[in-house]
Amino acid sequence: MVDPSERQIVQDQLEELHTRHGSSPFDEVVSYYPPEAEADRDLFGVAGVNVDGTCWSIGDCGVRFPLHSVSKVFTYALALEDHGRAEVMRHVGVEPSGDPFNSITFDEANNRPYNPMINAGALVAASLVDGFDAQDQVARIVERYRRYTGNPHLDVDRAILDEQLRSNDRNIGLCYLMRSLGMLHGDIDRTVEVYLSACSITVTAAELAVMGATLANGGLNPLTGERAVERAHVRDVVSVMMSCGMYDAAGTWATEVGIPAKSGVSGGIVCVLPEYFGLGTYSPGLDVHGNSVRGVALCRELSETFGLHVFADPAESVFGRVAQPDRQR
Repeated sequence: MVDPSERQIVQDQLEELHTRHGSSPFDEVVSYYPPEAEADRDLFGVAGVNVDGTCWSIGDCGVRFPLHSVSKVFTYALALEDHGRAEVMRHVGVEPSGDPFNSITFDEANNRPYNPMINAGALVAASLVDGFDAQDQVARIVERYRRYTGNPHLDVDRAILDEQLRSNDRNIGLCYLMRSLGMLHGDIDRTVEVYLSACSITVTAAELAVMGATLANGGLNPLTGERAVERAHVRDVVSVMMSCGMYDAAGTWATEVGIPAKSGVSGGIVCVLPEYFGLGTYSPGLDVHGNSVRGVALCRELSETFGLHVFADPAESVFGRVAQPDRQR
């Protein structure tokens, strides 16, 4: 368990990081999505949840924002549960593409999208979620995301979804191309609706941290004790986050930061340190790769200064000296 002194150490460390990166120059910001998000340029929330349920939050952790690409992680997990690794791998791989998230490129040798963290693969993963129709598939996704966050009221923001559906030509074109190549089957409008509905679910940085902590805790929500995903699939999900989660900066991220993570163009990042804790950050200013500038900077310092790279020597970690519970799940 995290004792009070350890809890305060982590709080102080996160507050120091939040202050430093929240006040740093915004020279690296190249865009906001949508453009009107620039009005929220000063918002910055950082939250952490230990696998024993201890929580930390600093800054704008109650502001809701759409998951966008962060949703790909959790929809992929549901597809794995519905069909198993071997069947899902027939349809979508696990290799980094090296291309932007919305690129029209495929693993031609295996006739499938490279991985489920880019749009092509995420569309295929969404189509693999079981359900009688799009409404049923979306209901299953929402119910599962509620388990991850512990928020029974979590839902799709209809206004955000409607806007996504109005400006969705590229994803529709991608689906038609994949269907023509035999990579995608079924109704395209249904697939797109399911995918964009997941992207349009809104969360807070605090809820994002719980989602990360649930994966870190082997699929059990550490606040509610409810299982969100079978432990057998957690390794696959977190592995793909590590290798493919940060758009076309994934290789650099895996080497220099070394924390399994997934970003979204709304400015959120979810991080998972297995058996340790989950982290959620939110800041809407994006770099050239579509990743949150402040979120990336904070995670980089967590790795470099506090020794949280997953392959670092355990002796390097000075992050709060947080106890790692020895529990059987």
